[in-house]
Amino acid sequence: MSVDIQTLEARHSPVRVFLNRIIFRGMLFSSGLIAIGLYQINRQLAWSFAKAQARNLSRICGVKVKLRGTEKLSKGPYIFTPNHQSNFDVAALLGYLPGNNRFAAKNSLFQEPILGAVMRTLGMIPIDRDDSDQSIERLRSLKDRNFSIVIFPEGTRSRDGNLLPFKKGAFVAAIELGIPIVPIVCRGTTDVMPKGGYLSILPGEVEIDVLDPIPTASYGYDDRERLRDEVRDRIVASLRA
Repeated sequence: MSVDIQTLEARHSPVRVFLNRIIFRGMLFSSGLIAIGLYQINRQLAWSFAKAQARNLSRICGVKVKLRGTEKLSKGPYIFTPNHQSNFDVAALLGYLPGNNRFAAKNSLFQEPILGAVMRTLGMIPIDRDDSDQSIERLRSLKDRNFSIVIFPEGTRSRDGNLLPFKKGAFVAAIELGIPIVPIVCRGTTDVMPKGGYLSILPGEVEIDVLDPIPTASYGYDDRERLRDEVRDRIVASLRA
Protein backbone atom coordinates (compact mmCIF):
# COMPACT_ATOMS: atom_id res chain seq x y z
CA MET A 1 0.00 0.00 0.00
CA SER A 2 1.33 3.40 -0.97
CA VAL A 3 1.95 6.06 1.70
CA ASP A 4 2.39 9.70 0.69
CA ILE A 5 5.48 11.75 1.54
CA GLN A 6 3.62 13.99 4.02
CA THR A 7 2.42 10.99 6.04
CA LEU A 8 5.91 9.49 6.12
CA GLU A 9 7.53 12.78 7.14
CA ALA A 10 4.95 13.20 9.93
CA ARG A 11 6.38 10.08 11.60
CA HIS A 12 9.66 11.92 12.25
CA SER A 13 10.76 15.12 13.93
CA PRO A 14 10.41 18.12 11.57
CA VAL A 15 13.93 19.17 12.60
CA ARG A 16 15.31 15.75 11.65
CA VAL A 17 13.53 15.84 8.30
CA PHE A 18 14.89 19.33 7.58
CA LEU A 19 18.44 18.43 8.62
CA ASN A 20 18.39 15.28 6.50
CA ARG A 21 17.44 17.34 3.46
CA ILE A 22 20.32 19.73 4.06
CA ILE A 23 22.76 16.86 4.71
CA PHE A 24 21.70 14.97 1.61
CA ARG A 25 21.93 17.95 -0.71
CA GLY A 26 25.24 19.06 0.76
CA MET A 27 26.83 15.61 0.57
CA LEU A 28 25.48 14.95 -2.91
CA PHE A 29 27.11 18.01 -4.41
CA SER A 30 30.28 18.23 -2.31
CA SER A 31 31.07 14.51 -2.49
CA GLY A 32 30.32 14.52 -6.20
CA LEU A 33 32.83 17.28 -6.87
CA ILE A 34 35.47 15.60 -4.71
CA ALA A 35 34.93 12.25 -6.51
CA ILE A 36 35.44 13.95 -9.88
CA GLY A 37 38.71 15.47 -8.65
CA LEU A 38 39.95 12.21 -7.12
CA TYR A 39 39.19 10.33 -10.34
CA GLN A 40 41.76 12.46 -12.16
CA ILE A 41 44.39 11.32 -9.63
CA ASN A 42 43.46 7.72 -8.86
CA ARG A 43 40.38 5.90 -10.12
CA GLN A 44 40.29 3.34 -7.33
CA LEU A 45 40.57 6.09 -4.73
CA ALA A 46 37.62 7.88 -6.33
CA TRP A 47 35.51 4.70 -6.23
CA SER A 48 36.46 3.98 -2.62
CA PHE A 49 35.51 7.54 -1.69
CA ALA A 50 32.17 7.36 -3.52
CA LYS A 51 31.23 4.06 -1.86
CA ALA A 52 32.30 5.29 1.58
CA GLN A 53 30.29 8.49 1.19
CA ALA A 54 27.19 6.51 0.20
CA ARG A 55 27.55 4.52 3.44
CA ASN A 56 28.21 7.70 5.44
CA LEU A 57 25.10 9.32 3.97
CA SER A 58 23.02 6.38 5.17
CA ARG A 59 24.44 6.49 8.68
CA ILE A 60 24.24 10.27 9.10
CA CYS A 61 20.63 10.34 7.89
CA GLY A 62 19.65 7.56 10.30
CA VAL A 63 19.23 4.77 7.75
CA LYS A 64 20.36 1.29 8.79
CA VAL A 65 21.23 -0.89 5.81
CA LYS A 66 21.37 -4.67 6.21
CA LEU A 67 23.03 -6.61 3.39
CA ARG A 68 22.60 -10.38 3.10
CA GLY A 69 23.74 -13.02 0.64
CA THR A 70 27.11 -11.69 -0.55
CA GLU A 71 28.66 -15.09 0.21
CA LYS A 72 26.90 -16.28 -2.97
CA LEU A 73 29.07 -14.00 -5.10
CA SER A 74 32.48 -14.77 -6.54
CA LYS A 75 34.68 -12.32 -8.44
CA GLY A 76 32.14 -11.71 -11.23
CA PRO A 77 31.36 -9.85 -13.36
CA TYR A 78 27.59 -10.02 -13.04
CA ILE A 79 24.49 -8.21 -14.12
CA PHE A 80 22.62 -7.29 -10.94
CA THR A 81 18.87 -6.85 -11.35
CA PRO A 82 17.28 -5.21 -8.27
CA ASN A 83 13.68 -4.24 -7.82
CA HIS A 84 13.33 -0.45 -7.82
CA GLN A 85 11.37 1.18 -5.00
CA SER A 86 13.07 4.56 -4.66
CA ASN A 87 16.13 6.67 -5.47
CA PHE A 88 17.69 5.42 -2.25
CA ASP A 89 18.12 2.02 -3.92
CA VAL A 90 21.05 3.54 -5.81
CA ALA A 91 22.77 4.93 -2.71
CA ALA A 92 22.31 1.67 -0.80
CA LEU A 93 23.58 -0.51 -3.65
CA LEU A 94 26.49 1.82 -4.42
CA GLY A 95 27.58 1.89 -0.80
CA TYR A 96 27.04 -1.68 0.29
CA LEU A 97 27.13 -4.00 -2.73
CA PRO A 98 30.68 -5.37 -3.22
CA GLY A 99 32.71 -4.07 -6.15
CA ASN A 100 32.86 -0.93 -8.27
CA ASN A 101 29.61 -1.57 -10.08
CA ARG A 102 28.35 0.57 -12.94
CA PHE A 103 24.70 1.59 -12.96
CA ALA A 104 22.59 1.81 -16.09
CA ALA A 105 20.50 4.98 -15.79
CA LYS A 106 18.15 7.05 -17.91
CA ASN A 107 19.74 9.61 -20.21
CA SER A 108 18.13 12.60 -18.50
CA LEU A 109 20.14 12.05 -15.29
CA PHE A 110 23.35 12.61 -17.26
CA GLN A 111 22.12 16.09 -18.17
CA GLU A 112 22.04 17.28 -14.56
CA PRO A 113 25.08 19.52 -13.84
CA ILE A 114 26.74 17.83 -10.85
CA LEU A 115 25.09 14.41 -10.80
CA GLY A 116 25.60 13.97 -14.54
CA ALA A 117 29.28 14.87 -14.31
CA VAL A 118 29.77 12.38 -11.47
CA MET A 119 27.96 9.63 -13.35
CA ARG A 120 29.99 10.20 -16.50
CA THR A 121 33.24 10.32 -14.54
CA LEU A 122 32.53 7.04 -12.75
CA GLY A 123 31.54 5.32 -15.99
CA MET A 124 27.82 4.91 -15.43
CA ILE A 125 25.86 3.79 -18.49
CA PRO A 126 23.23 6.03 -20.14
CA ILE A 127 20.09 4.23 -21.28
CA ASP A 128 17.47 5.58 -23.68
CA ARG A 129 14.08 4.36 -22.49
CA ASP A 130 12.54 5.22 -25.86
CA ASP A 131 15.12 3.26 -27.87
CA SER A 132 15.57 -0.19 -26.38
CA ASP A 133 17.64 -1.43 -29.34
CA GLN A 134 20.20 1.35 -28.86
CA SER A 135 20.32 0.68 -25.12
CA ILE A 136 20.93 -3.04 -25.65
CA GLU A 137 23.64 -2.23 -28.21
CA ARG A 138 25.36 0.01 -25.65
CA LEU A 139 25.32 -2.83 -23.12
CA ARG A 140 26.72 -5.22 -25.72
CA SER A 141 29.68 -2.89 -26.20
CA LEU A 142 30.70 -3.60 -22.60
CA LYS A 143 31.54 -7.24 -23.33
CA ASP A 144 35.25 -6.92 -22.61
CA ARG A 145 34.87 -4.76 -19.48
CA ASN A 146 35.62 -6.47 -16.18
CA PHE A 147 32.98 -4.88 -13.97
CA SER A 148 29.45 -5.71 -12.92
CA ILE A 149 26.43 -3.72 -14.09
CA VAL A 150 23.36 -2.80 -12.06
CA ILE A 151 20.19 -2.60 -14.17
CA PHE A 152 16.74 -2.01 -12.72
CA PRO A 153 14.59 -4.22 -14.98
CA GLU A 154 11.39 -2.37 -14.08
CA GLY A 155 12.89 0.67 -15.82
CA THR A 156 11.44 3.11 -13.30
CA ARG A 157 10.55 3.32 -9.62
CA SER A 158 7.38 1.71 -8.34
CA ARG A 159 5.05 4.25 -6.74
CA ASP A 160 3.51 1.80 -4.27
CA GLY A 161 6.22 -0.80 -3.76
CA ASN A 162 4.49 -3.37 -5.98
CA LEU A 163 6.75 -4.94 -8.59
CA LEU A 164 6.27 -3.55 -12.11
CA PRO A 165 6.63 -5.56 -15.34
CA PHE A 166 10.24 -6.29 -16.30
CA LYS A 167 11.80 -5.02 -19.52
CA LYS A 168 14.00 -7.38 -21.55
CA GLY A 169 17.20 -5.33 -21.94
CA ALA A 170 19.06 -6.65 -18.90
CA PHE A 171 18.38 -10.24 -19.87
CA VAL A 172 19.34 -9.85 -23.51
CA ALA A 173 22.58 -8.21 -22.37
CA ALA A 174 23.35 -10.98 -19.84
CA ILE A 175 22.80 -13.68 -22.46
CA GLU A 176 24.92 -11.93 -25.09
CA LEU A 177 27.69 -11.06 -22.64
CA GLY A 178 27.56 -14.60 -21.22
CA ILE A 179 27.64 -13.46 -17.60
CA PRO A 180 25.38 -14.49 -14.72
CA ILE A 181 22.30 -12.56 -13.66
CA VAL A 182 21.99 -11.88 -9.93
CA PRO A 183 18.48 -10.97 -8.68
CA ILE A 184 18.54 -8.50 -5.79
CA VAL A 185 15.68 -7.60 -3.47
CA CYS A 186 15.50 -4.13 -1.89
CA ARG A 187 13.11 -3.60 1.02
CA GLY A 188 12.28 -0.48 2.99
CA THR A 189 13.62 2.11 0.56
CA THR A 190 10.14 3.39 -0.31
CA ASP A 191 9.67 4.64 3.26
CA VAL A 192 13.22 6.03 3.42
CA MET A 193 13.03 8.01 0.17
CA PRO A 194 9.52 7.92 -1.29
CA LYS A 195 8.78 8.96 -4.84
CA GLY A 196 7.75 12.61 -4.81
CA GLY A 197 10.13 13.48 -1.97
CA TYR A 198 13.00 14.68 -4.19
CA LEU A 199 16.28 15.07 -2.29
CA SER A 200 14.65 14.02 0.97
CA ILE A 201 15.82 11.05 3.07
CA LEU A 202 13.93 9.82 6.14
CA PRO A 203 15.37 7.65 8.93
CA GLY A 204 14.53 3.97 8.70
CA GLU A 205 15.76 0.46 7.93
CA VAL A 206 16.65 -0.94 4.53
CA GLU A 207 17.34 -4.56 3.64
CA ILE A 208 19.21 -5.78 0.58
CA ASP A 209 19.08 -9.49 -0.22
CA VAL A 210 21.42 -10.95 -2.85
CA LEU A 211 19.76 -14.02 -4.36
CA ASP A 212 21.47 -16.94 -6.08
CA PRO A 213 23.24 -16.07 -9.35
CA ILE A 214 21.72 -17.53 -12.51
CA PRO A 215 24.34 -18.65 -15.08
CA THR A 216 23.43 -17.65 -18.64
CA ALA A 217 25.93 -19.77 -20.62
CA SER A 218 23.19 -22.23 -21.62
CA TYR A 219 20.72 -19.49 -22.64
CA GLY A 220 20.23 -18.21 -26.17
CA TYR A 221 18.52 -15.08 -27.44
CA ASP A 222 15.20 -16.92 -27.69
CA ASP A 223 15.41 -17.65 -23.94
CA ARG A 224 15.41 -13.96 -22.94
CA GLU A 225 11.78 -13.97 -21.82
CA ARG A 226 12.20 -17.20 -19.88
CA LEU A 227 15.22 -15.71 -18.10
CA ARG A 228 13.31 -12.50 -17.41
CA ASP A 229 10.39 -14.41 -15.93
CA GLU A 230 12.67 -16.61 -13.82
CA VAL A 231 14.38 -13.58 -12.29
CA ARG A 232 11.09 -11.82 -11.64
CA ASP A 233 9.59 -14.94 -10.06
CA ARG A 234 12.53 -15.23 -7.67
CA ILE A 235 12.24 -11.59 -6.62
CA VAL A 236 8.47 -11.93 -6.14
CA ALA A 237 8.97 -15.06 -4.00
CA SER A 238 11.55 -13.31 -1.85
CA LEU A 239 9.36 -10.23 -1.37
CA ARG A 240 6.49 -12.45 -0.23
CA ALA A 241 8.61 -14.53 2.14
